Amino acid sequence: MSPTCRDTVFTAIEMAKRNDVTVVFDPNIRLKLWAPEEAREVLISIAGKCDIVLPGMEEGRLLTGQTTPEKIADTLLQNGSKVGVVKLGEKGAYYATSSENGYVEASKVSHIVDPLGAGDAFVAGFLSGLLREWSYKESVLLGNRVAAFALTVVGDVEGLPSWSQVNPTQDMKEVLR
Repeated sequence: MSPTCRDTVFTAIEMAKRNDVTVVFDPNIRLKLWAPEEAREVLISIAGKCDIVLPGMEEGRLLTGQTTPEKIADTLLQNGSKVGVVKLGEKGAYYATSSENGYVEASKVSHIVDPLGAGDAFVAGFLSGLLREWSYKESVLLGNRVAAFALTVVGDVEGLPSWSQVNPTQDMKEVLR
């Protein structure tokens, strides 16, 4: 990222914070764009200013130097984030705040067609749950469900489900027990 792009990102975060807007960061690291050391330094600084950080496992390792979801999330919290969610692919996700944490299993997919877009689909589902004022655990579960749909088609937005396809009524309540 260029210095002006970095400045723009930090300015946008500061503006959001001044206006009590929750800032969510999905690192989506592309090492073709920059060296790992430079990426780590810039992105961990961004993460520390964000309320919710959602790395995948490899991104979490790069950002924090940690090797387990628990330690990655804990490092993100110590760095200033309020919520750390580590996307674990077929293993689901791990989430942590200062007062709660846990693993949420992935939704089962019988045939994976294309993994492209599953991480973004997870974030869309997770944020959709939070916007409905669901718990973090319920929101992670919804994120896993939306990601599962994305795996069943070619492309990165074609598989996003409608609300009626993922509306977690009674079956979700049973999964959360």
